Amino acid sequence: MVWNPLPGFARVFASQPWVMRGAGVVLPTERLLRRLSGGRWGVLDLAGLPSIEITVVGRKSGQPRTTSLLCVPDGDGFYLVGSNWGKPEHPAWSANLRAARTASARFDGSSAFPVSVVEITGVERKRVWDQAVEFWPGYEMEFQRSGGREFRIFRLDRIA
Repeated sequence: MVWNPLPGFARVFASQPWVMRGAGVVLPTERLLRRLSGGRWGVLDLAGLPSIEITVVGRKSGQPRTTSLLCVPDGDGFYLVGSNWGKPEHPAWSANLRAARTASARFDGSSAFPVSVVEITGVERKRVWDQAVEFWPGYEMEFQRSGGREFRIFRLDRIA
């Protein structure tokens, strides 16, 4: 395995408050890279960070909606945190996941695979939140920036 300094650099870089203003550049760049690469990689992948592309049916439109997100790998599954760059409102994808039992995902350049969706609540949420913040310290800054909004957290697991 080759040592890659980029993930550590990205974690430090992303914990700077001014980085949150970069969403207007990062998000369109992410969409462009995903389109050019056939969905195989995006901004997070270039930074050496784990990203997942999820497709879930829109709760209002009934149309498939695809979003690329930072994920927290955990065993055979993934956690997704609805930080929305620290904005006060929940991201649209989290409302769609909340309304779904299943979705489709692509991870690490793989082909799409079905996943089950479970929102993490109650006592388990604190443990998962701590795990997510340890993995990506920027979540804590985003939480403060959001005014203390409780971020939705989801667990995705491959469906055999």
